[in-house]
Amino acid sequence: MIRYATAGESHGPSLTAILEGIPAGLVVTEAYVNQQLARRQYSFGRGERLQYIEKDQARILSGVRWGETLGSPITFHIENKDWENWEKIMSVSAEDRQEKFRLTRPRPGHADLAGVLKFDRKDTRDILERASARETAARTAVGAVCRRLLEEVGVKIYSWVEEIGTVVARTAELGVEEAFALAEKSPVRCPDKKAEEKMMDAIKDAKANGDTLGGVYTVVATGCPVGLGNHTQWDLKLDGRLAQAILSIQAHKGVEMGRGFEMARRKGSDLHDEIHYKQGRGFFGKVTTPAVLRAE
Repeated sequence: MIRYATAGESHGPSLTAILEGIPAGLVVTEAYVNQQLARRQYSFGRGERLQYIEKDQARILSGVRWGETLGSPITFHIENKDWENWEKIMSVSAEDRQEKFRLTRPRPGHADLAGVLKFDRKDTRDILERASARETAARTAVGAVCRRLLEEVGVKIYSWVEEIGTVVARTAELGVEEAFALAEKSPVRCPDKKAEEKMMDAIKDAKANGDTLGGVYTVVATGCPVGLGNHTQWDLKLDGRLAQAILSIQAHKGVEMGRGFEMARRKGSDLHDEIHYKQGRGFFGKVTTPAVLRAE
């Protein structure tokens, strides 16, 4: 079983992640991991800290030797460059405590209020530092190694942005690889050039008004073998495990598999492929569809 855990606060000295279950002999480099971290970091509309202060570079401290995994736990360390401005505020030493740094006004839409009530804290920073989306940098490092493992067995992962605010991209006519390639060149990771421009304008308008926008993105996996997941128990079902993983990411409020909620508005005859079988090809449907996941 592959599992991971992360540790560290948003403005603490660093983020740490430990990944277990990766088999020995997988070729992994820090350069590959950091390439994925760079993809996470730079895009239009991001905050100044993410784009200009933090220069995320993951160091692999264990589990890899001479470019190959050892089968033992892999440890990642990501330094927070902004730590130099927070050493007293986030210090582990009681001598550095100063009441002027205490935050007592919880933010709506965040874990602040629920967290201080649950853990009986008097300072919302005790909650928000760990609840911060800064934690996703550690997840990205972990995900990079998992991505490398999937590549070895022929599974490829693609993603792009479908919506930002009320702007919706047109992607239905694009193939998976084409959509991904166009998105990689886009500052908002959108394969539709016309929608990209409108998305950027919407982000500018929201910023000018001191506001923010949400969005929807699509993830596609190709080359998946039959039988992933397990029907025998609720916590082994693949759809359920993917949904839990996606919804655990900060600010995510919805996830769809395939056509998702659109399926509720259609008849079963519109949604179920007739199953065919041909010698040498095996089972197949009318349309071969990759695994598609949408999140917002």
